[in-house]
Amino acid sequence: MQHAVGSPLPPPHQPGQGPHAGWAPAPHRSGPHQPASYEPASYQSAAHPQGPHPEAPRRSAPVPPPPPGFPATPPGPVPPAPQQPPASHQPPVPPPSTAPQQPAAPSGPAPVPHAPAPSGHDATGHVPLPPGGPVGTPAAPPAPAPDATAATLAVLLIGPAGAGKTSVAKYWADHRRVPTAHISLDDVREWVRSGFADPQSGWNENSEAQYRLARRTCGFAARNFLANGISCILDDAVFPDRPVVGLGGWKRHVGPGLLPVVLLPGLDIVLERNAERTGNRRLTDEEVARIHGRMAGWYGSGLPIIDNSQLDVPGTARVLDEVLARAIASPPSW
Repeated sequence: MQHAVGSPLPPPHQPGQGPHAGWAPAPHRSGPHQPASYEPASYQSAAHPQGPHPEAPRRSAPVPPPPPGFPATPPGPVPPAPQQPPASHQPPVPPPSTAPQQPAAPSGPAPVPHAPAPSGHDATGHVPLPPGGPVGTPAAPPAPAPDATAATLAVLLIGPAGAGKTSVAKYWADHRRVPTAHISLDDVREWVRSGFADPQSGWNENSEAQYRLARRTCGFAARNFLANGISCILDDAVFPDRPVVGLGGWKRHVGPGLLPVVLLPGLDIVLERNAERTGNRRLTDEEVARIHGRMAGWYGSGLPIIDNSQLDVPGTARVLDEVLARAIASPPSW
């Protein structure tokens, strides 16, 4: 008994079957005299329900060992592949065809793809926000340096006879950009014409009383000038060993905003300048030396001291502006 020419048709390709799933079709037989080809057991059972061909004994093909890490396949017939539901709702898949030719890439830099928008609360558009944290208070900008030439000031110029107090005070008041008055204690004391207590004749009760009266008058005039926006500079030979009578009295009469500055050149300079004086303003060399020695007590007092031994009047006035600018920023304690 012979079968029909040709091999049984393979079942339709299903997932897990086909040429790439271990199935190999038998070669085509052109006549009844060609030997029968080997058919897989699953296909033989489907094509010949009566069993294998009597003339071709069934031989089982060797099963290759499973790969490492996978369980071995139990012996027995291979179960049929599961049937897929009809894909009526899916569009037909077009047959593979040659992909269309891509257009030439445009010249120039390639466009940068947009990054996907981040999700979350810390995002604005496509820019991720940094994690939140405390924000420090911005530091205040540095204050500009005070301008001593344009501020309303009350200055007390201290120094021995011959230090140049009156000359520097007049020049400084004449060359400021704001109204400034010069108040000289010696000038106010000389307002007393009859009965004037000349200090050259000796320091007594009358000379001290007239000195205190002149200082109060200078203080009143300074406060009145300052109240009307006019700066003032006063000059006096204040001794450091008499703070209550000298510097303390000026502070009481003018006010706490008074800025004291000491002019203290060398003794030889003071003697030379005193020799150029005339009238009751000129003192003896011994008196000048004694006053200069007492003025040395201002060193270490904390007050600004200007040694104008090598400075002329304009140069001393410029240094005075610099000293006053520092005193405005950090007032001296006295």
